[in-house]
Parts: sequence; C-alpha cells; structure tokens
Amino acid sequence: MRKALIGTAKGLVVLTINGYPQLHSIHFKGFSITMVHADERIGRWWCGVSHKHWGQKLHYSDDCGISWKEARVPNFGDVKLANGQPAKLRQLWCMAHANEDRPGELWLGTDPGGLFHSTDNGESFSLVHTLWDHPSRSDPMKWFGAGSDYPFIHSIVVDPNDSDRVYIAVSCAGVFETVDGGKTWEARNRGLIAAYLPNPHVEIGHDPHMLLQHPAETNVLWQQNHCGVFLSKDYGATWNDVSGEGGMPNYGFAIAIDDRQPGSAWVIPVESDEERVAPDLKLEVYQTHDFGRHWESVSEGLPEAPAFDIVLRQAFVKKGDFMLFGTTNGNIYYSRGKNIHWKIFTANLTKVNTVIIAEN
Repeated sequence: MRKALIGTAKGLVVLTINGYPQLHSIHFKGFSITMVHADERIGRWWCGVSHKHWGQKLHYSDDCGISWKEARVPNFGDVKLANGQPAKLRQLWCMAHANEDRPGELWLGTDPGGLFHSTDNGESFSLVHTLWDHPSRSDPMKWFGAGSDYPFIHSIVVDPNDSDRVYIAVSCAGVFETVDGGKTWEARNRGLIAAYLPNPHVEIGHDPHMLLQHPAETNVLWQQNHCGVFLSKDYGATWNDVSGEGGMPNYGFAIAIDDRQPGSAWVIPVESDEERVAPDLKLEVYQTHDFGRHWESVSEGLPEAPAFDIVLRQAFVKKGDFMLFGTTNGNIYYSRGKNIHWKIFTANLTKVNTVIIAEN
C-alpha cells in the first residue's frame, strides 16, 4: 500500500495513502529526520537521523517501519576540507539507488559535500574520491556553503535507463554528471545564472536548490535554482531559464514534476533569500504544462494571507495524481485527482524537512 514518509524536526511521520491520507505510525520521536529514501527494489526504507548528542545516524527498515536496524554511517577517513580542516560528517542529505541491473548499489550525499557509494545495500559506504578530488573543489569561489558553512550534496539522480549516468547537485557548486559510474565527473551548468557572483555565467559556482529528471523522457531535467527555475532538454548539457513572470517570484526551494508529461512542473515560491517567507505572506503553488512558457497559480484551498509557511527543497512530492507537501510551520497539504484542490491533513507537526511516497 502506498505510504507517505514525512521527515520532520521531531520524528518520522508515516501516512497511509488510500485515497485520502491517514496516520499510520511515528518513529524516532523527538529527533530530527534529515533524509528519507525508499529502495523499492527490495522494499527497504532508509532514514537519516540527527542526534544533538550522538551526531548523525543511519537506520533502515525492511518491514515498513515495524522494526529498524542501525547501519554504519559513512566515514570521511583522513580526507580534509579545502581549508585544511578534517572532514567530518555534519548531515545526511539524500540517497538514491541504481536500477535493477545494479542490485545493492546506493549513492549517499552529505554535508560537507561528500558523495558516498555502496555496492552491498548499505553494509558499507566508500567516499567517491573522483568527485571529492575534483580540481574545482579547491577554489573557494567555485565550491562554497549556501545556508551551511560548507557545500553540501542535496540531490542525486540516477538515470532510469542507465545506472552509469548519475547527476548530483551541490549548494554551492552546481550540477555534476558522471556517465561512467563515478569514474569521472563533468560540470553541467551551461545556461545557469549565479547572480550573486561577479561573473553570473561561471562554469562552477551555482546554487541548484533541487534537481529532478523526468522518468520517461530522461533527456528532460528540471531544477529550482537560487536564481530561477531552469529546464534542460539535452541531459543537462544546457539549461534555459523558464522562471515565471507577472507576479510569480523565481526564488524557491521545492519543485515537483509529472511522471507522465515532461513539460509539467510545480513550484512553491519563496519571497527572497533574505526574508525566507511566502511571497506577500501568501502560500501558493504554481504550475506549468508547456515547459515553463506559461505559469498559473493552482492554490485553491491554501490559506489566505498572512501565512509564513515556506516549503523546503525535499518537502514536495507528486506521484500520479496525488500531491503532498509539508511546510516549515508543520502543516501538511495534499491534493488528489487531476483538478488540483488543496486540503490540510494536519497543522500540528513541527518543521517538515523531507517527504517521499513509497509504494510498499
């Protein structure tokens, strides 16, 4: 049965999606959940847990949360940051699994910006040195923190047709691609804009907020960026700014795409990087069905101003005709069916960090 896994600042909330969401269970009560992933190849849930006293922990469940086991967290070993300080795990950000042709293969992104790789279903993880040692990393104008002291990897996308092709998004550095399973990495930022740098058209130094690849038309990639909404139709080789006009701000964190129509996307704008509130204090969702040429608000059912909610980069998900997002104020909204109308599930959670839909 389909479930929504909601990682909050005070625990993992699991909903059953059977037409309408219903509370199923709560796990890791009182602890911040920074990452949730469902490996549907083997029916395993993964959960990154942040403990104030014990640091970052990694747990997994093979029975939909009835029981959990603790996995070994990735270790940076003796590698150092660009400033010469030892690299130390600060946060588990994201996980992705390979396709059926690579059983057991996982990728894990962290803060600081380490990419870890596993070939044994997470029994062990090794740092991908080819990315860690990328020549661009030593330049503080190319890899730098954005909302964090250090650059971090928040998005990992494995091409559903090719397990060797993997994209990662770094805040701040940009999008990188490997086509050989991690042996080599190339920047994929042509066409992006870094308005906060002296040269906004740098090759490396961009701030993608969320990166997604269309599951069927895999040449199509979308990203919500610090400087707008961007679209690629050539596997990330070039990007075009498709930000909306006429009142829709281009800043935000979250983006969702349709699993059938590659030209359809949804974003939830934020006022600015300085204020971090809903534009005009009104929470709104905007959609496009023509690759960003036109945008329209689809916000029926959302609260009237003033609303101070914003939606973080991993807290918005769409699966089929079901959409769900969680806000920094602990509100969960959902819409079901082709005609978007938002309903509130609860207004009593704490900050929502991440949301996924699991089919098991």
